[in-house]
This record gives sequence, C-alpha cells and structure tokens, in this order.
Amino acid sequence: MRTRHAFPTFRSIGLWFLLLLCQAMALAVSTPAQAHGDTVKVVVTGQREGHVTADITWENDGDAIDETVAATVNAVSPDGARSEGPWKLVRDTGKPAGWTTAEALPPGSWKVSVDVGFPALGHGDKEVAVPVVDPAPATSPTAPQPAASGTPDASATPSAAAPGASADPSPSSASSAAPQAAGDDDGGDGTLWWTTAGVAATALAGAAAGILLRRARARRLRS
Repeated sequence: MRTRHAFPTFRSIGLWFLLLLCQAMALAVSTPAQAHGDTVKVVVTGQREGHVTADITWENDGDAIDETVAATVNAVSPDGARSEGPWKLVRDTGKPAGWTTAEALPPGSWKVSVDVGFPALGHGDKEVAVPVVDPAPATSPTAPQPAASGTPDASATPSAAAPGASADPSPSSASSAAPQAAGDDDGGDGTLWWTTAGVAATALAGAAAGILLRRARARRLRS
C-alpha cells in the first residue's frame, strides 16, 4: 500500500516542477514584450530628397526599437494613376527611432502608408509632396565685358592705331626721313653746281680758242 501511494506522490512532485519551470520560462520571454507593449507606433515624418522618412517606437513607452523592423512602404498618387512600392524600411543614420527608404519617390503628391509586421503590428500614413528639383545650370565661359564710355577697348587699340600710324608718322620715322630728304636736296644742288661749272669752263675755252684764231689770222695778213 505504501509503495502504491509513494509512486503517485513523486509523480505529482515532478509534474509540479515541470509546470513551474515552464511558467518561469514563459515569464522570462514575455517580460520584455509586456514592458514595451504588443504594438508599435508609426509616424510618417515626410520625405528627404524623395526618400520616405518615418519614426517607429514602442507604443506603450515610446522607446526606440533596437531590433530589426519588418515593414513595407507603399505610395499612391491622389488620382490613383501612379503607385510606388512596396519598399522596405532601413535605419536612418543618426536617429535612434528613424527609418527611411533606399528608394526615392518621383516629384509629385503621394499618399504614403507604412505597415509594420515585426516585432509587433503598427500602421501609419501621411500625404507627402516631393518638389521638382531644377537641374544645375551649365557653366559657360565668361563673356568679355564691354568697354566703358570714353574708355578705349584694349582689343581694338591695335586695329584703330594702324591707320593712324600711316597718317601720323612717329617722331623716329620722321627724323629718319628728314636726313634722307636733306641728302636728296644736297645731291641736287651739287649736280647743278657741277653742271654750271662745266658750262662756264666750256665757254672760257671757246673764247680763248677764238682769241687765238683771231691773232693767228692777223699775223698772216701782216706777213
């Protein structure tokens, strides 16, 4: 009889021990989740250069989520003609609760919705406007500035001075031309002087020859 009662007693103690162990493990696993809550708060903050930005925290205490977040992002235009996604969220550098998309929305108005499935359920949506970014203007060479009134243009100086050089000779060219002209005048005077001297000498020779002929004739007549 004692043996039959002892076996159920030990069996009951083993079952109670296993039950307590399972409860302890369940409490150890569920305590962090119960501290943060079973839902997450999703706030779509807007966009940055077309990339959707959002803050995701635990709804119970507002703490940032340290673990991986499994979420999808979808965007639809107001008229429903265009849609983007689904995209996944990645961590936004420098923001503990910040998340963003690797893809960028085209310019325009979008209704963005974010659905979180892990580590808990959460949803957020917002209308986001992506502005049109004008392309940077192409650089062009600097155009020459026009010369101010009354100030001669340096580029036009050589061409403008060229006609003036022929009309108004420089002092050096005038001085070099002056001796040449003087030399031409001296040469003309010298040639005229020699010509006059030759004529005078010829006349004197002719006169002397005439005198000698007359004297010779007179002597012949006397004899």
